[in-house]
Amino acid sequence: MSIPESHHPLVRLSPDEAALLERVKTLVAERIGPDADRVAQQDVFAWDTFRLLCREGIVATAFPRAHGGSEASMMLRVRIIEEVASVCSTAASLITGTDLSSRPIVAGGSEALRSALIPELASGARQSAFALTEPGAGSDVARLGAHYAPAAQGGWTLNGHKKFITRANVADMFVVVARQADGPGGGRGLSAFVVPRDTPGITVSPVIPKLGWYGVPIALVSFDDVHIAPQHLLGKEGEGMALAQDTLLRARIGHAAIALGRAAGALQIAAQYANQRQVFGQPVGAHQGIQWMVAEMAAQIEAARCLVYSTAQRYDAGDADVAIHASIAKLHATDLCMRIVVDCLQLLGGNGYLKAFPLERFLRDAKMNQIGEGTSEIHKTLIGRHVLQRAATLPQHPCLDMEPQLWT
Repeated sequence: MSIPESHHPLVRLSPDEAALLERVKTLVAERIGPDADRVAQQDVFAWDTFRLLCREGIVATAFPRAHGGSEASMMLRVRIIEEVASVCSTAASLITGTDLSSRPIVAGGSEALRSALIPELASGARQSAFALTEPGAGSDVARLGAHYAPAAQGGWTLNGHKKFITRANVADMFVVVARQADGPGGGRGLSAFVVPRDTPGITVSPVIPKLGWYGVPIALVSFDDVHIAPQHLLGKEGEGMALAQDTLLRARIGHAAIALGRAAGALQIAAQYANQRQVFGQPVGAHQGIQWMVAEMAAQIEAARCLVYSTAQRYDAGDADVAIHASIAKLHATDLCMRIVVDCLQLLGGNGYLKAFPLERFLRDAKMNQIGEGTSEIHKTLIGRHVLQRAATLPQHPCLDMEPQLWT
């Protein structure tokens, strides 16, 4: 059924992984869920929730064992995120966002840099923010305007502006993707760096007001003649696009898992409400129209669950085509979540529109999943292009005749 079950045939976890997931379920029921409404009251960083996730070892799942993490499989992370997102987008975003903001360090940092930074990132003692998006370049990473040039004292000098940067107001360091001044165009000229927050020339704006996802604020970040030390280069010069794509791949699977969890949570709320709310002398759920509505949502969520889980399997197996499947999973799960939450809110009637009930919060949060890490329209473009290119390589379908006999 669409309301999460104890076991799913696509999920295979080790005993230790299963034990961690059970602890997460207990946290969701006893701590994260009951606290979700309070966390969503103000758009200030949810320190209490973040510290809880750190203490329980959930944040550490994104980091390698060699540097203090637990190096969880993508399948385990998807299941954790799904469970948490069924009650609280903020907590789920803190899990996915830690991975997003730190992944380039894990994937591209030198051994010395990883040893210096990752243990504290894994424990939550320090935080990073991923500074990719700009006022004039969001999904089109190749058009980034932030640029760097060699500095006389060694290293580089960075200039530019970044927009919609999550955790900017609490980050101890920024992972910045920028273009080589006078370098090659497109993605070939991009490089990634770690820039400590206390480096002179960095300015962080006040928090930008937004519709939902309270507890994980965003801000503008400006870099004015900021010096970057040679050891803070991630990977090699020109590898910024590859590091960004690797990071966004994991983030897109995370968005799909959040959307899946929220949709399942919304259906559980709506179904339990329908069982208890009396209309015309019987529960709302006794009406056939409501039953059909719930059935359609349950079937759609289970299909999305299989899609998200199979994408996690592909990631863990190192499937070469995982990126396009991540786009498919994100597109399907996030668009579906928006429809499910709207329908569940409708099922609650006037109560669904009230702040006293959780679905208005679910609705505001759901929109972000359709936008972040590539809008639904961007992913439709990627998927459509992939399908057409793939079709061009296949033998002609045996039933397709481009010049059929029109008269017999």
